[in-house]
Amino acid sequence: MHSPMFSLEVFPPRRTAPVGTIYDTLDGLHGMHPDFISVTYGTGKQSDRTATARIAHTIRTEYGIPAVAHLTARNSDKATIDHELDLFEEAGVRATLALRGDAQLGTDPCGEFAYASDLVRYIRERKPNMAVYAACYPECHPEAPNLDADIANLKIKVDAGANHLISQLFFDNEDYLKFLDKVRDAGITVPIEAGIMPVTNASRVKHMVSMCGSRIPSTVEHMIERWGDDPSAMQEAGIIYASAQISDLVARGVDGIHLYTMNKAVTTRRIWDNVQALFNA
Repeated sequence: MHSPMFSLEVFPPRRTAPVGTIYDTLDGLHGMHPDFISVTYGTGKQSDRTATARIAHTIRTEYGIPAVAHLTARNSDKATIDHELDLFEEAGVRATLALRGDAQLGTDPCGEFAYASDLVRYIRERKPNMAVYAACYPECHPEAPNLDADIANLKIKVDAGANHLISQLFFDNEDYLKFLDKVRDAGITVPIEAGIMPVTNASRVKHMVSMCGSRIPSTVEHMIERWGDDPSAMQEAGIIYASAQISDLVARGVDGIHLYTMNKAVTTRRIWDNVQALFNA
């Protein structure tokens, strides 16, 4: 295991993409030896759920890397969760990331799991030997009234059984470090990984921050203004920026780095090449 931890996130291929693209991504990440790779859950439809389990199994058996399978609460009932947990267990998955999940247009929530903490508690009851990871928001969940209230809810999630946290993306390390101080002051002691998403595509970044409420600092705004219409230059700037973020966070003693790969193996590998010497140093 790296010290601090280093992990990656991948997602199943979009429905319009060949299923083999995920294996191209995993092949491109070969040799990086992350502590684990998490696999997203998609919309929660049967095909997405099966893909998550299948990819997690491949990561563990063919690449020899522990896998963490995402699981969402909002559109799942207990029978669905039971089935998914059994699928994950059969696939050799020893940890799941319990999320509330995004609202789906035209679909009402099942109502059995109102919050991620409800799902965390249920997984802990059903599969006591499975590690349960959860998410946190350094800049406050967009639906929370303020950061203190959000951290109080995070404490509920941890007390329900979450034993590892991964943060939502952020672009200003000071925001994350201030959040970390407040979380520790609240009595939350579990490991917390800093979620880093490279700024390599201007439109994608704007979409992501609109979804999660992250702030775009002036440094990133200048990057987008200067190179947003030049994909090659934007990619280079994003790799440099993410590498600098990670370097600073590792220097300041964070528990770990969770890199959102967006299934871009080349970008991910170049960032890792820039920072790998800092881990275990």
